[in-house]
Amino acid sequence: MTAMILAAGLGSRMRPLTDHKPKPLLEIGGKPLIVWHIERLRDAGFKTMVINVAYLGQQIIDYLGDGSKYGVNITFSDEQSEGALETAGGIVKALPLLSDTFLVINGDVWTDYRYDSFFKLAQNSLAHLVLIDNPEHNPNGDFFLDESENKYTFSGIGYYSKEMFNDLTYGKQGLAPLLFKAIDNNTLTTEHYAGQWYDIGTPERLNSLNSLLK
Repeated sequence: MTAMILAAGLGSRMRPLTDHKPKPLLEIGGKPLIVWHIERLRDAGFKTMVINVAYLGQQIIDYLGDGSKYGVNITFSDEQSEGALETAGGIVKALPLLSDTFLVINGDVWTDYRYDSFFKLAQNSLAHLVLIDNPEHNPNGDFFLDESENKYTFSGIGYYSKEMFNDLTYGKQGLAPLLFKAIDNNTLTTEHYAGQWYDIGTPERLNSLNSLLK
């Protein structure tokens, strides 16, 4: 299975840290955030990864190379000329590089979630989302957990079928409308993860996690 790491964001909320460095290269515990993802994916059996880049994307390409120093194969989906295409748009551009079922991870989260390189979507399902307890910055949640009356927060981790994106045209577009359509069509499943998960969206959250890891 292919894993896609979303690394094309502007990192506006992380300024001034991201004025001259893309957010995925900011360090957590002495290691760039994106390297945490790569190593955990590799250890879970993922050998082929696609990373989309836009803002200061060449720095990410130069730093990671082809992935051989991490024991994986990395291909880049370069959005630098268009500007970030958002999540669904980025996936559509990268679709030829992805396996029939693929994993997508937001590049700006840190988690000890155990990825599954052999994951199988349920019958008739086009997507499977990992949900977490609602953090302080998102108290109302995003999606209902299967057979639950409570909303939980989308972790930024999901398994998808290529079929979900086949009818989308190239261009900038978000993922949320596609997910809500899948909910209406009963083609989306969810799971709850209660382990470690952090959204590295601001300098304060970055510092907090670094303090915790120390």
